[in-house]
Amino acid sequence: MMDFDVLDEHEQGEMVQKWLRENAISIAVGVLLGLVLIFGWQQWKAHRARHAAEAAAQYQALSDAAEAKRDDEVATIAGLLRKDYSGTVYAVLAAMYQADQASAKGDLPAAATALGWAQEHAGVSSLKSLAALRLARVKLAQGDADGAVKLIDSVPRDEYSALSGEIRGDAFAKLGRVDDARAAYQDALSHLDPQAPNRNFVQMKLDDLAAAPAKASAPVTVSTPVQEKSGS
Repeated sequence: MMDFDVLDEHEQGEMVQKWLRENAISIAVGVLLGLVLIFGWQQWKAHRARHAAEAAAQYQALSDAAEAKRDDEVATIAGLLRKDYSGTVYAVLAAMYQADQASAKGDLPAAATALGWAQEHAGVSSLKSLAALRLARVKLAQGDADGAVKLIDSVPRDEYSALSGEIRGDAFAKLGRVDDARAAYQDALSHLDPQAPNRNFVQMKLDDLAAAPAKASAPVTVSTPVQEKSGS
């Protein structure tokens, strides 16, 4: 094969032109494909941004309806978020709010269903873990302490350590595993700030174990705050 360096400028130019003629179609296709990919990527990002903005607006409407105690409207918007915006954090928050409402009405199966949906669709690890822990509380209220422990075990140890320890202690107490319950409550206390509002409550549960080892844990509550309206 002839070394390209030994050719003069005219010969080099002729070879380049020949190569361009022979590969013109491939070059055009490559350029066109690149432009299509760039355009498609920009369009996808714009669609995602619009989708997220729409979901945020729907959640703000849900928050407003909840504040005004328009329960039917809340249910409608939450259903829309779960149906059309299932990949957004707002749909997960809406499901968790529905679980809170169902639990307050004593409808534990509905609360469990909503929290199960939230756990499945949460794309953020911390939100998935929070849904799992609240579902564990519901399972405890339903008498399924073993199911609650399994859910707690699925939560990473570095997420919600205090809450996880407290609910684990509640589950072990219901199962009669006093030593495990005591260790769980102590672990929860070790992760709670000395000024934490619920520290005394966890300490009370730990103290109760010494007085009545078989005593069941306190009634379960599930709470999901609806985000306060921002100024935006």
